Amino acid sequence: MMISKKLSVLCLALLTAGSAALAQRAVTSAYQLGAGTTDILDTYLSQEKFSGAGLTFLATREWQKGNSRWTTLTEHELNFATAEDRAGSREELQADYSLFVGRLYGWQWGRLTLQAGGMVAANVGVVYNTSNSNNLAQARLSLQLMPTGAAAYDITLFRRTLRLSYELQLPLAGVMFCPNYGQSYYEIFSLGNYDHNVVPMTLVSAPNFRQQIAAEYPVTRHVNLRLGYLGHYQQAEANNLKSHIYSHRVMIGVVRNFTIFPR
Repeated sequence: MMISKKLSVLCLALLTAGSAALAQRAVTSAYQLGAGTTDILDTYLSQEKFSGAGLTFLATREWQKGNSRWTTLTEHELNFATAEDRAGSREELQADYSLFVGRLYGWQWGRLTLQAGGMVAANVGVVYNTSNSNNLAQARLSLQLMPTGAAAYDITLFRRTLRLSYELQLPLAGVMFCPNYGQSYYEIFSLGNYDHNVVPMTLVSAPNFRQQIAAEYPVTRHVNLRLGYLGHYQQAEANNLKSHIYSHRVMIGVVRNFTIFPR
């Protein structure tokens, strides 16, 4: 009877430990700041191309339950840039916010980790031309599904693990807001004159790409220093208008790894 009772207690303890292991979540949070160049074209505002400098803040959070191969990923990207035309006589200001939410499935081969999945990308922003008298600004609003792939490789350096990583988002399909050629925002929002202002996004009409390259090196047990590159290439052609925003950023930030245990 005593042996049976001990076995029951042992089984209960093992089940509890197993449930706790499955319920706990490994979390990685990263905060980065970047600077670099920005190229802007928006034919609704001007036929000229503008180039200048910009800043980006990127906050990333990913978590994984227990021993699951699925990872949930969210990224918040905030951009601001100032750009001039080739003559240096006109200026455009650009700002936008992008939210990426997705799920990735992972494979592990020794030091190499591969992930594949998809992300939903929402973007809202504005391009403002300081010289125009009629069309002063162009609003940007889009929602897109983007297949995503990622790879990471660990290298031992000075008795610590250096992680090299790469992440890529590709365009698939979505919708975006776009005024028609010669249509003013007064016509759209005050008069209510709709003219194909919600248009589909495809690989052909809006080939948007985004990639990240990074190297991480641990500075403490749970904190890493990250240095890398972020390239975000947004393009669109709709309603007889063309636009693009190409941003290249050198990124630096900190990465924190921790585990959330169930109560």
